[in-house]
Amino acid sequence: MSNNQQWNRRSFLFTMSGAGAALMLNPLLSWAATEQDPRIAAIVAKTFGIDTHNHIDVPLIKSELPGPKVDLFGEMKKSGLSAICMTFAVDYQKLVNPGDAYERFLNGLTAMDEILIANNMKRALNYTDLEEAHKNKKPIVIQSVEGGHFLEGKIERLQVAYDRGLRHLGLLHDNDASVPLGDIFTKTPQWGGLTSFGAETIKECERLGVLVDLSHCDDNTVNGALKVAKNPVLVSHTGLNTRLGTNEFMSKMMMPRLISKEQAKIVADHGSVIGVWTHLADSPTEFADNIKAMVDVVGVDHVCIGTDTKLTPAYRSPNDKGWGQGDNKKPEDKKEEPKKQNDQKGQNASKKQGPQGTNQSWGIEKQGFYYTVVESLLKAGFKEEEIAKIGGGNYCRIFDIATKRS
Repeated sequence: MSNNQQWNRRSFLFTMSGAGAALMLNPLLSWAATEQDPRIAAIVAKTFGIDTHNHIDVPLIKSELPGPKVDLFGEMKKSGLSAICMTFAVDYQKLVNPGDAYERFLNGLTAMDEILIANNMKRALNYTDLEEAHKNKKPIVIQSVEGGHFLEGKIERLQVAYDRGLRHLGLLHDNDASVPLGDIFTKTPQWGGLTSFGAETIKECERLGVLVDLSHCDDNTVNGALKVAKNPVLVSHTGLNTRLGTNEFMSKMMMPRLISKEQAKIVADHGSVIGVWTHLADSPTEFADNIKAMVDVVGVDHVCIGTDTKLTPAYRSPNDKGWGQGDNKKPEDKKEEPKKQNDQKGQNASKKQGPQGTNQSWGIEKQGFYYTVVESLLKAGFKEEEIAKIGGGNYCRIFDIATKRS
């Protein structure tokens, strides 16, 4: 029996019960207290809703710890999400000295420790933790980091990260690590795809029990990683390069970050999963359409949600005179958008990038994020069991396989 079959047999009995059964279990509906439509409430209550890429901004400088208080618990309860992959990156500000990346990484984890303590929340170390939290109606997080910069060529640091609760590693981010792991999709290729250290990192992640995320990797790096990886992997936040939205500025800027149909099929054929982000979708309806387009290409078993948004307010270091985690745009994105963006659709596309947060991704929501998405997927024609897979079931499957040693 395959890993996928084993997972389906023991988990979907819990996640895939019908909406009618959920409606009869009133305690479960505390997840859905703000939602009027009982069908949507039931689906949110019964299924896993997981955002596979959500930035929680934290200070990375020791003197700024523990950082501002954030209502992570409240925002998650409002959203209807069961879990988020809580991520941060250490390369927003230039890495100059050896050890900078590692120090920022450890400081970021310490800040996230404090957020979880203050919100009476925990990290999920394996699928059992996710399942238990969902049964108890308690939001939970999966610790992620975007980019392996903190390794600095020292593979033993993965053990340290694992011991601190890391279970989801984004191999690359916007800038090369001091010891590169592969080619980044927004830079000119120079490493020939996956590097030897990148391959070593993937193998060590699988040995320890950490899910590998190939977002920000170019096609050659992805394909090289798929040859190395024995387990399914994730591409947590992207979209099809045929779904460009209506904002020309955003479309041009996001194009290198999108995946082709051909490459998406390669990822799915490996048994892996692709997250569709909220970028380039001016409304919940367009977001559902973007998800449907991805499902049409790779199948419903290989799609998840990875918003690339912030559930909690942005944070910017008082010492940062450049740009940092608090910025929603990268330096090359800070140009003025064309005047024609001031039409309503353009405003919505820009607004989505702003500081409102995941629960206000489009600025028009009357309910939390996952409620809105479930409603939109229903209207797009998805069945409840399909929503369960896209909403979080597919991620749970590969997370369970990756963390089976935990």
